Amino acid sequence: MNKGDLINKIAADANITKAQAADALGAVIDGVSGTLKSGDKVTLVGFGTFSISKREARTGRNPQTGKSIQIAAKNVVKFKPGKELADDVN
Repeated sequence: MNKGDLINKIAADANITKAQAADALGAVIDGVSGTLKSGDKVTLVGFGTFSISKREARTGRNPQTGKSIQIAAKNVVKFKPGKELADDVN
């Protein structure tokens, strides 16, 4: 399922227009990303938790040349599924 498919599903299930569904989905995505940017986590009970993890700078190795390279530090997004989602999938 891609973003367009999700918008169509939201519009059909909620009996709203595709434009309204796109606006709603955009607001959710903006809310989640904004909260993560500020360093907080987002918990959607039954669905899961989005959080940020800091990955420190490290030295890697170029597999083609064998030379050492410096890999910059960065933040990575983590997702831990909730119990209901995990149960639904299994």
